[in-house]
Amino acid sequence: MPLRTVFACLACATALPLRGRAQQPLTLQEAVALAKERGLDAQAARAARDAGRYRYQAFRARLLPQLSLGGLGLPTYTYNRSVVPVVQPDGSTLFRYQDQTNAGMSLTLSQKLPVTGGDLFVSSSLARVAITGTPGIQTWSSTPVVVGLQQDLLRPNVAGWDRREQAVRTELNERTYREAMEAVALGTTGRFFDMYAARVALDNAVKNAAVNDTLYRLNTGRFDVGKIGENDLLQSELALLRARSALDAARLEYERSTAALRLALNLPADAPLDVAATASVPTLEVDTARAVAEALRNRAVVSDVELQDVLAQRHLTEAKLLRGIGATLSASVGFNATAPQAGLAYQNLLQQRQFAMSVQIPLWQWGAHAADVQAAEADRDGVASQSRARLAQTAHDAHYAALQLLRAARTVALLAKADTVAAKRFEVAYNRYVIGRITLDNLYIGQSEKDQALMQFVNGLRDYWGSYYRLRQVTLFDFVTGQPIR
Repeated sequence: MPLRTVFACLACATALPLRGRAQQPLTLQEAVALAKERGLDAQAARAARDAGRYRYQAFRARLLPQLSLGGLGLPTYTYNRSVVPVVQPDGSTLFRYQDQTNAGMSLTLSQKLPVTGGDLFVSSSLARVAITGTPGIQTWSSTPVVVGLQQDLLRPNVAGWDRREQAVRTELNERTYREAMEAVALGTTGRFFDMYAARVALDNAVKNAAVNDTLYRLNTGRFDVGKIGENDLLQSELALLRARSALDAARLEYERSTAALRLALNLPADAPLDVAATASVPTLEVDTARAVAEALRNRAVVSDVELQDVLAQRHLTEAKLLRGIGATLSASVGFNATAPQAGLAYQNLLQQRQFAMSVQIPLWQWGAHAADVQAAEADRDGVASQSRARLAQTAHDAHYAALQLLRAARTVALLAKADTVAAKRFEVAYNRYVIGRITLDNLYIGQSEKDQALMQFVNGLRDYWGSYYRLRQVTLFDFVTGQPIR
């Protein structure tokens, strides 16, 4: 029987059970899209991205004017029943038994000043003091409006540094998410080709087992009529046993790789799954200089380097200012009044003014301040060196990822040609062996070369698409559309 006819029959026999496991074979691009949509790693990446976005929203909200009631959100209320010292009109002090109730409520609108880092506030409050006993007292105090400012002098601007840090963290969070999604694509590519290679190997193992079974039956007949020796018959039987063993191993690997891809896509355990890969690959003109430039523009490491620089500068500023000369300024102006009744507490208002400044001057620190500054400067220099090294490594990765993709494209073309040649050579060898023109050893050499060429071509496809998604990951740039990945 001609080898081409054997292959055609085997293809029909093996295609049905394999395709019965899935209605529509997944392409690589469909598998990647499904993994980004359903995969657990993709879901975790989205959750981390969303958490970062919500944290930034909370930070931005805290920069807006804040309205609070009673300072902690509730009115103030205290009750005290005890013997307390009471100052008499003549200056003496007597101990009296009293019931004292203090109640107060304040409404405050505050705003953090972004330029100076101070706090500007407007507040209004009402308080009541009631004392029972001898003598009994009830009085009300109102502060209809007070405008005030509290400002640290010669101290780090915490609000300004927080704004710089949060802006960089937000960009880092977005870029980290994009890299995580490209990592999902790269991991899915590996599992996709694990399954595809296992299916190709299974198909090839089925064909090899059938071919070697046919050869063994043919050689058995030839041995019976004395055309071949016992050694050739035993060699043919050994090849058949090895082909059957390889078929069992191929079935197990196909089941394992299918389950691994199904897990990566977060599909049910009983969901049908099949894959399909094209033999051709797109030709991309990837410029290494463009790859390096895009990597240094888009990668998360660029934002992380910027964040580490901001943190180092912040720590240095804090080391210089926190333990040096400083001051705190507090000032407010408004109106207040007091009366025995609540309705009268807003009449005859008096002007209220307050001003306070506290100064801190360290006199002797045994060199602690200078040592803190030197340590912060050393940390800043270390961060700068590490940043240069990380950026250089980023450029290195992008450069060679581009070269790897170009090499993989050329390799696929060569391996496709080698696969075609090896398959044709084995077909010729099989037909020549059937008519007795070559030895069994030459036939098995052709079969082995055919198997190797086939799997090398599949691995070449894997290498190309792995290089493609690796380049996307290390540059965050889509060279097909010519746009950054968003």
